[in-house]
Amino acid sequence: MRYVLSCLCNPLHEQKQLYKTWKGIYTFSPNSLLPLKAKRCCKLDAELKVYNREINKKRIGIEHVFGRLKTFKILAERYRNRGKRLGLRFNLIAGIYNQELSKK
Repeated sequence: MRYVLSCLCNPLHEQKQLYKTWKGIYTFSPNSLLPLKAKRCCKLDAELKVYNREINKKRIGIEHVFGRLKTFKILAERYRNRGKRLGLRFNLIAGIYNQELSKK
């Protein structure tokens, strides 16, 4: 998973947080949140840094979950079986992870 296209869906606001993506994502999902970059000659303002920090706080939680899910080698490596079954297997592994999480 070189570039992960992941989203956090908030049912109240219908906002999606997408990271490590391209800027053209706004054509597909106009409510997406992307961190802001500074221009070459300027630095980011303090407000924009706080905005980026809030987005990154959510993102780091997602990255930790992906790290835990990659303990299953089927997700860590290239998937070579039928594509139709990938969703089923991913949901099963996510269910195992959620069950372990609820035991803690």
